[in-house]
Amino acid sequence: MQRSFQKRQPKLEGRGLLEAVSTDGPHNDWLGMPAYYVHTLTVLGQDYRYLSPDKILEVSVGDTVVFRYQEIGKTDVKEKRIDKRSLGLYIDPSQYLQDNS
Repeated sequence: MQRSFQKRQPKLEGRGLLEAVSTDGPHNDWLGMPAYYVHTLTVLGQDYRYLSPDKILEVSVGDTVVFRYQEIGKTDVKEKRIDKRSLGLYIDPSQYLQDNS
């Protein structure tokens, strides 16, 4: 039996130097919802939003970061939103196993 799945747009990927981070929150959209923070990350001159339950991110300004994101909105100006649990540090494969002696 074959299923027909809608073709989803592939996730966009971003990578670059984290230039700035601003945090707003905590926010609660409805009663009983856990608090979340909206982090605006500037990477290579572009702003991305990341929603997280944590006030402090595990990445900091000056780090090279990688992430998946989606463009949200139907207007000319689309919000770029980073997917949950996709934000992380970029590890250069050529430097990964080298000893820092």
